[in-house]
Amino acid sequence: MTDDKTETQSHPLHGQFVSFTGGEGEIMELIRSISLFLVAGLCEIGGGYLVWLWLRESKSIWFGLIGGIVLVLYGIIPTLQPSAFNFGRVYAAYGGVFIILSLLWGWQIDHKTPDTFDLIGALICLIGVSVIMYWPRG
Repeated sequence: MTDDKTETQSHPLHGQFVSFTGGEGEIMELIRSISLFLVAGLCEIGGGYLVWLWLRESKSIWFGLIGGIVLVLYGIIPTLQPSAFNFGRVYAAYGGVFIILSLLWGWQIDHKTPDTFDLIGALICLIGVSVIMYWPRG
């Protein structure tokens, strides 16, 4: 059995800010973590959008079923985040990512251009996600 201090220090993302001057392993963990946020966000928004089309715009039930499957994938993907990140931290950060991706989805899919205040809010969310997930602790 190892003590908590040894386990904590062994993970490349725990207790330190990941910098691009760090080792290759740190950069790969950062890229993996960000990629998982983006994939999960697209599953959440895409799945929700398919359910929306089914219920609000009278599309085929297949839209709803496929949307439901994609939403289940969204529930699985966050569990692939590095083990140093706990549930609350990961899901709090996903909230910020969801906001940003929702604005981008609305802009690209629904053709609703974000205004200045949307962009300011998205920047604040991005800063919040960065602090929650990657700021030094410990």
